[in-house]
Amino acid sequence: MTAVRKNEAIILAVDHGTSGVKTALVTASGKIIDNAFEKTPIHFFPGGGAEQDPDDWWNALVATTKTLLAKNPKVKKRIMALCVSSTFSSTVAVDESGHHLMNCLTWMDSRGAPYVKKIVRGFPNVAGYGLNMMRKWIPKTAGGPTLSGKDDIAHVLFIQNQMPDIYARTHMFLPSKDYFNLRLTGKFAASYDSIQLFWVTDTRDINNVKYDDELIGFLKIDKAKLPPLLPSTAVLGTLTPFAAKELGLPKDVSVVCGSPDHQSACVGSGAVRDFEGHLYIGTSSWVQCPVPFKKTDVLHSIASLPTAIPGRYYCANEQDIAGGCLSFIADGVIAPLLKAHNAPAPDDPYALLDELAAESKAGSGKVIFTPWLNGERSPVDDNMLRGGWHNLSTTTTAADLVRAVMEGVAFNTRWNLKYVERFTRRKLDPLRMVGGGAKSDLWCRIFADVFDRDIHRVENPIGANARGAALIASAGLGLITFDEISDLVKIEKTFSPRPENRAIYDELFKVFLRIHRANKGIYRRLNSRQAVPR
Repeated sequence: MTAVRKNEAIILAVDHGTSGVKTALVTASGKIIDNAFEKTPIHFFPGGGAEQDPDDWWNALVATTKTLLAKNPKVKKRIMALCVSSTFSSTVAVDESGHHLMNCLTWMDSRGAPYVKKIVRGFPNVAGYGLNMMRKWIPKTAGGPTLSGKDDIAHVLFIQNQMPDIYARTHMFLPSKDYFNLRLTGKFAASYDSIQLFWVTDTRDINNVKYDDELIGFLKIDKAKLPPLLPSTAVLGTLTPFAAKELGLPKDVSVVCGSPDHQSACVGSGAVRDFEGHLYIGTSSWVQCPVPFKKTDVLHSIASLPTAIPGRYYCANEQDIAGGCLSFIADGVIAPLLKAHNAPAPDDPYALLDELAAESKAGSGKVIFTPWLNGERSPVDDNMLRGGWHNLSTTTTAADLVRAVMEGVAFNTRWNLKYVERFTRRKLDPLRMVGGGAKSDLWCRIFADVFDRDIHRVENPIGANARGAALIASAGLGLITFDEISDLVKIEKTFSPRPENRAIYDELFKVFLRIHRANKGIYRRLNSRQAVPR
């Protein structure tokens, strides 16, 4: 490729999320020039199954890349690298040729839970974990397999036990980001951060993350089926001739290893210094910040994990479903009703929901929504929890129902924030906000009020993952340093908490926690599935 000056370099950044693939043209300093989106389906199955076809991902990447190049023909020769951000804890089984052997088990798939519970149980028992078992994991990994069964290791154990023929034919199990990289370069690899939720790496030396033979043996999986490890900033290689032709790119475009969505969003939010916090609201949500220490809170699923930033840890608390609650209303309730009556679908159903919610006052008439549509992973790890509206009456309006969903997500995230701040021993204020949910002024204000924190919405918040992937690539290529990133990512608007809403939100938050305590046993009785295998 012809030499490209630093200020002209473009990164093709791929943001692979649950709902689809967004591909963006991003400058080396993180400015998003243009992007294109292609939706991909997800398939749900009884017993907690949630799968996606990796071919759908690839086809979406090809389509979005071609769209961008057609709209921006002059930038093609300036594209120096490609870097992928993808969903954390989504697992693909591939053969020696790199072909996937089945659908990806996504981060929502919980069918491996019984096999995790069988391994981690023991006496004495703390929150479902045998104390002696966890002594093997925590010092090395800072955590361990979650009981929800939504980690990569649970997916591997599910395949091993329920699909032994697939397991036997599997050459390697790859995180979704690393599956993309395999199709792009032909090389099998994973990054220190993307492999984390297999729970088989020793992260005590953050500069030398490596597989641990004792943990692999304890889980009774094959080490040969795990990919080689690299830093997120490593240049994996260049595009294969086939990938270059499919995408319409020069074959000497570099592919940088990249990171999962959590770590990419951290970089893309600009909150890259120790204890700089960010809030992400997409299908799921999380509160996260870099930390200068390795530590674990087993009871609330918080640990110091590797980041894309060389030599750095981060801590996070992830909520299973956040913006996905609004998708549930838009796609699961409104869309079928419109279709049944042959009514046209709105161009932007989320904008309509936002406008409707704004008609309700803070507190939603004291209607409370619990957002546990797919169980929950933190601050409680319980895949039996379910969502619902509470305290409905004949005076409840549609506006109250929608606003209650937005507030319920904020209450659950406040619950998470409480333990993140306890973990860091400091108040995270302000918080940078990114993700699709940050586009809503109303939701930003709700978070500011519920948290009693300043919320800083960054420029182009929905582009945070793509921007993060591009900045990781830029750092890997030596075009920028991570120290520059906080200043490169600009704040678009600040939302400060309003004192007049303090009392109502404090009251409803306390009731939200009581609803969990009072109903968790009922949810378990209603939703218990297969027993732990013997």
